[in-house]
Order: sequence, then C-alpha cells, then structure tokens
Amino acid sequence: MKNCKKIDVVILAGGQGSRISKFLKGRPKPMIKFDKYDFLDLLIRKICTYDINKVFVLAGFKGNTIKNKYHNKKINLVDIECVIEKSPMGTAGCLSQIKKKVSSNFIVVNGDTFFDIDYNQIINFKLKHDYSLISLVKNKNYKSNKKLVNLSILKNKVIYSNSNFINGGIYKFRKEIFNYIKKYNCSLENDVLPTLIRDKRVSGQKFDNFFLDIGTPKNLLYAKKKLVNYLRKPAIFLDRDGTINEDLGYTHKIKDLKFCKGIIKGLQIFQRKKILFFIITNQAGIGKGIFSLDKFYKFQQYMKTTFIKKNILINDFEFCPYHPEAKIKKYRKKTNLRKPGNLMIKNILKHWPVNLSKSVMIGDQKSDYLCAKKSNIKFFYSQRDFMKLVSKIKI
Repeated sequence: MKNCKKIDVVILAGGQGSRISKFLKGRPKPMIKFDKYDFLDLLIRKICTYDINKVFVLAGFKGNTIKNKYHNKKINLVDIECVIEKSPMGTAGCLSQIKKKVSSNFIVVNGDTFFDIDYNQIINFKLKHDYSLISLVKNKNYKSNKKLVNLSILKNKVIYSNSNFINGGIYKFRKEIFNYIKKYNCSLENDVLPTLIRDKRVSGQKFDNFFLDIGTPKNLLYAKKKLVNYLRKPAIFLDRDGTINEDLGYTHKIKDLKFCKGIIKGLQIFQRKKILFFIITNQAGIGKGIFSLDKFYKFQQYMKTTFIKKNILINDFEFCPYHPEAKIKKYRKKTNLRKPGNLMIKNILKHWPVNLSKSVMIGDQKSDYLCAKKSNIKFFYSQRDFMKLVSKIKI
C-alpha cells in the first residue's frame, strides 16, 4: 500500500433490480438492507478507507433516495457526489454524465457486488495509453448471463478462455474509454469491454478475495447470510492527540504532526490481523476559533495519507467541534458527541459491523476512559511507547 496517488471512484448504482424486486421494499437495489446496514453504505465506507479524491454515485431508479443520503456528504474525508440519470443509460452510457468531471484515471465499481480487495492494487496499477483494467475473481458457482465470464490473463492481457475466473466488478479506466462509449444506452459488460478484450486492450489482475453479488435472488439470499458476518471484525477506537500524535495543544498544523513513539509499528501489527481502526477525537479548537474546519480536514487528510503509505488503513473517524464555551456560536453547546459522551462511537457503529466484545479503546484522558466505559469497550491508557501496549491487547 505504498506510493498511492489520488483518484476518483465511480459507483454504478442505477440498476432497477428487477430480478430481486420482491426483496427491495420500494428501495433502489444498492440500498437493500443487510441487517441494519444499507448495502451501498457498506460499499462506500470500504472505498472511502483509501486515499480517494472523490466518489461519484451514478444513480437511476429511485435515485433520489440515494441522492438524499449521500450527495455533497463527506465520508472519511472523501467527498461524495450523486448524479441521477433521467432515463436508463446503461453501465457505460451513464459514465458520459461525468466525462468532464472525473479524474484522468478513474476506478469504476459495480453497485451490486462487494469485492473485498486492497483497492491500492488497483489505484497503483499503471495503465497504458488507451488500456483498461479488470479485476478478476474465481467463480465459486456464480451463474451469469453476461459476457465477462471464462476469463484469464495471457501476456498481461485479459482473454476469453476455459477458466474459472469472472469479472469482479471493479475496473480502472483512462479517459480514453469515452472514445468507445458511442451509444446513449450501452453496457460496459456486454458492449464496451468485450470489444476491448478482443482488441487486446484490457489488462487484468486476479484475486481470490471475498466476493458477493446481489443481482439474483439466489445470490442475494447467500449474501444476506454471509456479508455482515464477514465484515464484523474487532476494532481499535483511537483517541488522536496524545495517543496517535504528540499533543502540542490544539494540534492542527501539518508541520507539527509528530507521531507518538511506536504507533506506526504497533498499528502495522494490528493491521496484519485485519483489525478495524477508528479515530474518535474531541476538536474544540474548531469551536473556539483557534483553527478552521478546513485546516482540521487538511491535517486529518495528511495523517490518513501518511498512514496509508505505512500500510495502515484508518477505516473511519469521528470528531466533535462543539464545546460549552465555544467562541463560535454554532459550536457552543453541550453534546454527547463530545467525550466523555459516546455518541461518536455510536455513530461509527451505525455504519460499520463491529465485534464490540473483542474491541478496545485507547486514549490518554479520563474522558476517553469514560467514553469507553459507556460503550462497554475495554479501555487502555496510552503509553509513551505504543509498542508496550501491543502485547497487552489481546484481539
């Protein structure tokens, strides 16, 4: 997960879901419920873990439901923009709506599949001038009427062959792809990519990672049994100033970021165990006018990017800009969002399946301890050397 370069991600979320309509209860297909979680929310949160510039959600059927929830929102420092097609344009045709907005290299993700790969392998893959990239997954009894099945890789090119690899629903394109999207209503899977494969203009990456498709009743019912249980992992909830970085008092300047001793090495160890990381931080400096929200975001983004370069993924973060004595009126209030309240943790749990009984929280203040106690999470006080905690935390 090194040398990451920012890139846009496009989620194809316009399908009607006609084959699974009886399960949708009037909702758009990507918003189907998995326990208490929307499928699209689980997908977006996964994507926004990475160093993404922007996520475009291309909606169609009942698109306002998606737009009302996500448009102009920011998730883990990633801006979300929703675009609703006026009439069905297909999985390729709909891309023309963002032709002038999207980055020169961009990733496209099917909104009805969940493929748990390391997106940095896609982000860092270098495409030739007018080539595309397809992620391939082993076919484990998925039946498809689409053309991107029985695929393999020969001399770095995707070919049709008698193999058990199929389209994994994650692609990388350069803007030259728009030269191949001639029709108003056309499909990536059935029109554009088969042509590019025949022209030997598609590279591929093989993965054997967790994969689910929700497009048919059989696949959906299987996914309902598997997805949330697969995603439910232990987490470490981390205070920021004084735990992750040295607390200089309202730390907000990038030049002042100094990581606490052992934090990088320690989090790398937990990362290899596939532990989730969430930052939970009081930031009253915003409310008191000491630094702006924009400066806070820039500092947090620098920290996120630095962690990614060190093979550490911060899955999400929550912050509280409010304080009873805030200088700025809109931030002047008492709230359970501010630790020792635990509303920040509750907000995380609304979006992430977490094995709370095996999770821990680490902080340097009594307010952190009380926040963890209210959440029934085991607590550890941070130490001058984070590595001294690693052997004590059994996850």
